[in-house]
Amino acid sequence: MDSLKEDQSDTQAIDNINEDAQNIREKEDTEKDMAPPVGNSIHRSGSRPQLDLSGAAIQGNFEERDPTILLPNQSDDISHLALDIGGSLIKLVYFSRHEDRAVNDKRKTSTKERFGVTNGNRRSFPILGGRLHFVKFETTKINECLEFIHSKQLHRGDNDNAVIKATGGGAYKFADLFKEKLGVVIDKEDEMNCLVSGANFLLKVAIRHEAFTHKEGHKEFVQIDHNDMYPYLLVNIGSGVSLIKVDGDGKFQRVSGTNVGGGTYWGLGKLLTKCKSFDELLELSQRGDNSSVDMLVGDIYGGLDYSKIGLSASTIASSFGKVISENKEIEDYRPEDISLSLLRMISYNIGQISYLTALQLGIKRIFFGGFFIRGHAYTMDTISFAIKFWSKGGAEAMFLRHEGFLGALGAFMSYEKHGLDDLMVHQLVERFPMGAPYTGGKIHGPPLGDLNEKISWMEKFVRKGIKITAPVPMASPRTTGLGGFEAPSSKGDALRCDESNLNVGVLHLVPSLEVFPLLADPKTYEPNTIDLADPNELEYWFTVLSEHLPDLVDKAVASEGGTDDARRRGDAFARAFSAHLARLMEEPAAYGKLGLANLLELREECLREFNFFDAYSTIKQRENEASLAVLPDLLMELDSMSEETRLLTLIEGVLAANIFDWGSRACVDLYHKGTIIEIYRMSRKKMQRPWRVDDFDAFKERMGFGDKKPSFRHKRALLFVDNSGADVVLGMLPLARELLRRGTEVVLVANSLPALNDVTAMELPEIVAEAAKHCDILRRAAEAGGLLMDAMINTQDNPGEKLSSTPLMVVENGCGSPCIDLRQVSSELAAVAKDADLVILEGMGRALHTNYNARFKCDALKLAMVKNQRLAEKLIKGNIYDCVCRYEPAS
Repeated sequence: MDSLKEDQSDTQAIDNINEDAQNIREKEDTEKDMAPPVGNSIHRSGSRPQLDLSGAAIQGNFEERDPTILLPNQSDDISHLALDIGGSLIKLVYFSRHEDRAVNDKRKTSTKERFGVTNGNRRSFPILGGRLHFVKFETTKINECLEFIHSKQLHRGDNDNAVIKATGGGAYKFADLFKEKLGVVIDKEDEMNCLVSGANFLLKVAIRHEAFTHKEGHKEFVQIDHNDMYPYLLVNIGSGVSLIKVDGDGKFQRVSGTNVGGGTYWGLGKLLTKCKSFDELLELSQRGDNSSVDMLVGDIYGGLDYSKIGLSASTIASSFGKVISENKEIEDYRPEDISLSLLRMISYNIGQISYLTALQLGIKRIFFGGFFIRGHAYTMDTISFAIKFWSKGGAEAMFLRHEGFLGALGAFMSYEKHGLDDLMVHQLVERFPMGAPYTGGKIHGPPLGDLNEKISWMEKFVRKGIKITAPVPMASPRTTGLGGFEAPSSKGDALRCDESNLNVGVLHLVPSLEVFPLLADPKTYEPNTIDLADPNELEYWFTVLSEHLPDLVDKAVASEGGTDDARRRGDAFARAFSAHLARLMEEPAAYGKLGLANLLELREECLREFNFFDAYSTIKQRENEASLAVLPDLLMELDSMSEETRLLTLIEGVLAANIFDWGSRACVDLYHKGTIIEIYRMSRKKMQRPWRVDDFDAFKERMGFGDKKPSFRHKRALLFVDNSGADVVLGMLPLARELLRRGTEVVLVANSLPALNDVTAMELPEIVAEAAKHCDILRRAAEAGGLLMDAMINTQDNPGEKLSSTPLMVVENGCGSPCIDLRQVSSELAAVAKDADLVILEGMGRALHTNYNARFKCDALKLAMVKNQRLAEKLIKGNIYDCVCRYEPAS
C-alpha cells in the first residue's frame, strides 16, 4: 500500500504542476496575444519558404558545425514537414535551419582558398545545413499535433495552396481537418512507396547505429555495407503483414503477406483479456507464463525433449492447445498468460513466413518494422527466436531504431527537391537534447518555448520531489516535451518493453563533414578504445563522470559570472546530464552503440544545451598567459641543443605538458599543489625512458637520426592538439617549430567548439601570434600560413637564423568533444590532410580514449600521459602518469 500511496502522490503532484503551468501558460498567451483565435480554425501567419537548393553556398560562422546555407535561386517548392498519420500514432519529420552570425575569419578564408575547400558543395542540389526532427503524437490527440505544427509555423506557404506531404490512412481521414485548421492541402503519398523510401534512406545514409539484432534482451548494432545492401526483405507488421522485396531505390514488390498481424493480436487480446489498449496488452505479456495455456512438447512426451527431431521440452507444440483438455472458463485463465501466448503465436508465425519467403527468394537480410514492433523487447526476441529456429542459425532478424518513422521519412523524400539526394552517413550527427520533465512513463507538459521554460519545468518537478528521468527526445530543444507520448522509464526485468524503446534523437545535417582521408580502412575503423559493453567498464566510467559533475558545474557557473541565472542553468544541466547517465546505465544502447567518446560528447552537448559554451574560458586564458611568459626561455634552451638531443627533449616536453588536463581528477588535485610552471618542471624531471609504450627510437630513425641517417623530411604534418596552456604552448608549439625548421609544413588541428580546457581553432591564432613575438621561425611560418594577417607583431629578426617561409596553419577538426571520431571531420581538415604524410595525435582523448588502435595511410605518432589508473592498467598494463609514445609507419 505504501507504494500505491507514493504513486498516487506523484500523480497528484504532476497534476498540480500541469495545472500551475497551464495557468501560467494561459496568462502568458493572453499577455503576448499569441494564442490561436477562438473557434475551429487556426490563423495562418506568414508563409512557408519556397526553397531552391541550386547554387547554395555556406555563409556565416564557419566555426559552427551546422552553418547556414545561402539559397540564391529560390523558386521551386520544398517543404520542411512530412507526416505519416496512422490509426494509433502520427509521425512527423520536419527540417529546421539556423541563422548564424557572420564572422570575418580571414585565417579560414586563406586556408580554404589555399586548399580549395568547398564546404561539401559538390552536387547540383547540396544538402541543407540544419536539423531533421522526429516527433510522435497519439492520433487521438491530433489537435495537439496541429497546435505543434502551427506553433513552429511548419505549415506556412507563399500562397493559399500550401501543400504538405503525408502518407497513411489518416492522410485521407484528416485531410479536411488540416485544410480547416491550418489552411493546407494534404498531398497523399503511397504508403508502400514511402515505407521503402524511408527504409532505404536509413540503411544507406542516416546513422551508423541504425540496424540491430535483438537476442534475449541484448541489442547488437549491425554495420550495413551500403554497396551490398540489396536485395533485402522488409517485413512491415501493422494490422496485417506485408513482405516487401527491395531491390534498390524505387525498386520493390510485395512478395507475400499474412492477415495474421498486429490487428489480430490486439483484436483477440481485447476479446480475451478486456484490455483497452495495445500497450496495455503488451504490458500484460511481460508478466505472463504461456505454459499454462500452450501445449508444449514436454506435455506430450512426459516432460522430455523430442531430441530425435531437435525439439526441446519447452517448444510450443500447439498455441492454446492445453486449453482443450482442461475444464475451465476464460475467467479461470490469467490475462497475462493469454497475452503472452497470443504474442508468441503471432510473432513465431510471422518469423516463420518471413524466413521461408527470404529462403525462397535467396535473400540474406530481413528487416522488421511496423506498429506491432514498437521497440518492444519481447516481440523482437520472439521474432528473432523464430528466424533463428527455422533457419537453424543461418539467418538473423534485424530491426531499425527509426522504424516508426519509415513512412514519414519516405513522404519527406517524395518532395521533388528534398535536399537529401546525396547525403552521406558522415554528414549526419545525432544528438539527444533533454525535453520536458519525464516520469512515470510519460513526458509531462506542452511543447517548450525556450530554455527558461524548460528549466522552470524541471525546477517544479524537483520542488515536488519527483525524480526526473531521461526523456524520449522527439523534437528540438525548444519544443520537446510533447503531449504525453508513452515510453516508460525502464525498471525491473530485462525484457520489459520500455527497456528496448530506443530513443530517437535529432539528426543534424552537416554538409561540411568528411571522412578523414588518411584512415587506412574507414570501413573497419572504430574510434572508441574502451568497450562499454562490459558492464564493469560502463559502471566505472559513469561513476567517474558523476563524480566530476559538481566541479564541472562550478566551472560552468563561474564562467558566466556566477549569476543567479547561471546557477539555475548549472543545476538544470546537472540534473539533465545525470538523467542521461541513469537512462544509459539501465539501457546502454538507448542512444545507439555506446562508447566513452559518445559519453564525453553527450556531456559537452548537454552543457551547450543549457547555454554553457565555454566553461573553462577563464582558466584557459590564465594558463595561456602563464605559459607564454616562459616560452622564450624554453625556446632558448632548446636552441642550445644538438638536433638529436632536441628531438628527445621536445617529445619529453609534449608528454610532460600533457599533464594539464582538467578532465582528469588526479591532475586537478595536482593543481592545488603548485603553479603551472612548477608542475610542468616537476613533470619534465620525471620523463625518464623507457616509457610504458616507447617507440621513440623508431620515430627518431624515421626523422633522419641513427646509424643510417637517411636524408628525409615529411612534407606536411598534422598535429592534433589537446589542452590550452602549457600543453599547447610549451609542448606542441615547440614540436611544431622543430618540424617547420626542418622544412615540414605544419597544420595545427584543434576543436571547432570548446570542450573542457581543450584549445579551439578560434583561440590558436592568437596564441601563435603571441608566441611569434619571441620567435622568428614561428612568425614567418605563421605569416606564410595566413595566421598573422591582422596581428601587429613586433619582433627583432635574428640574422643568424635561417628564415623560413614554410607555412604554419590552423584548421578546425569539426567537433566539440575531448575525443575525435575521424569518420566525421571538417572539410577543411579533410582537404589539408590529402597531402600530409605525418599525423601526430596528442592527449588522452584523441590518442588513447579514441584512435589508439587506428591505422593510417601515413606515418603516425601517438603521444599521451595516462592520467587515469584504470585506463593505464587496462590499456598499457601500467600505472597513472605512465607515458605513451607510439610510432606507427604508414600502412
